[in-house]
Amino acid sequence: MRDLSNDLQQRQQEGLYRRRRVVQGPQQVETVIDGKACLAFSSNDYLGLANHPDILAAMHQGVDEYGCGSGASHLMNGHSQAHHALEEALAEFLQRPRALLFSSGFLANLGIISSLSSQGDRVYEDRLNHASLIDGGLLSGARLIRYAHRDVSALEKKLNTDFSGQQLVVTDGVFSMDGDIAPVPDLAACCQKYQAMLVVDDAHGIGVIGEQGRGTLEHLCVNTSEVPVLMGTLGKAFGCFGAFVAGSEEIIETLINQARSYIYTTALPPSLAIAASASLKLVQRENWRREKLQTLISQFREGARELGLEFLDSETPIQAVLLGNSQRALDWSEALWQNHIHVPAIRPPTVAIDKARLRISFSAAHEPTHVQQLLNALEHIKESEA
Repeated sequence: MRDLSNDLQQRQQEGLYRRRRVVQGPQQVETVIDGKACLAFSSNDYLGLANHPDILAAMHQGVDEYGCGSGASHLMNGHSQAHHALEEALAEFLQRPRALLFSSGFLANLGIISSLSSQGDRVYEDRLNHASLIDGGLLSGARLIRYAHRDVSALEKKLNTDFSGQQLVVTDGVFSMDGDIAPVPDLAACCQKYQAMLVVDDAHGIGVIGEQGRGTLEHLCVNTSEVPVLMGTLGKAFGCFGAFVAGSEEIIETLINQARSYIYTTALPPSLAIAASASLKLVQRENWRREKLQTLISQFREGARELGLEFLDSETPIQAVLLGNSQRALDWSEALWQNHIHVPAIRPPTVAIDKARLRISFSAAHEPTHVQQLLNALEHIKESEA
């Protein structure tokens, strides 16, 4: 039998051991973690909606009306009017014929790729895609082919006009660890040329970017017809939980009938669907949240540049400060923690070897004073290291 204790010890020695911290109370930027009051730059609650009173009230209403659980999968007895109404609202918001709820983004991506490709087909994925997309490609039975990050010319060299099977091109819209945006217009043109189907996982884009919050496609002025399959989540900008896929009538019906991660999974609690419906209205109505985010991001990037920090090119709330090896990333994260600031260290295998970093994520709930507090702490750490 494999000695798990040795494996764990080796992880610790390599600076790759993962530990959980315990958050007390709701998601908010000034919070208590492991019993310590701190300022958090570690949540994907980009619009600051996870503790919004309108959403809380909707959740309570949903519990009063539907109880706690859904009771079954969508195809058994778990698909409520609350789920159906949210799907229709999401489809209208994203200007798609249909939308389909999944219990998580991971399950949605497994369902998409395994339903739209199989043995004998090919799935092409950006090398920095989220783990759920990679796993979906591996589990589908299709041949998984990865191309260099955001490199459309590298993808084009791998696509084949003479291939008779399905060719699926899959990418994140906003990449979760780098914060950069996929070149969707060029990918769409490439897919059209090679008769491939383009799938975009916009979990970190929808609600966050685009004038109306419709995500990467709106931000880059891409027509919905150019991206047949769009995935988004409800647990990030929407401040709730769950995920959805938006597409044509045929795609959604295919997922309902073939996606094992949809068919064999208990539906979201209806109360969550009601809460997400309330959140969707706020996402559409309160553009100031996206505008404030951009102001905070600009403030941070200007300050980080003045400090001489190495950070990646990103116009999204995900800002990565590159530190190289895992131990250095852990040391900087711990130093911030000692200053009552929570920023996680991201290490392999989540990122490439020698690409360990601090993943700083901003929320519309942050204030300019919070950003300055973070910059001051980073300056002190950098000076101490020198």
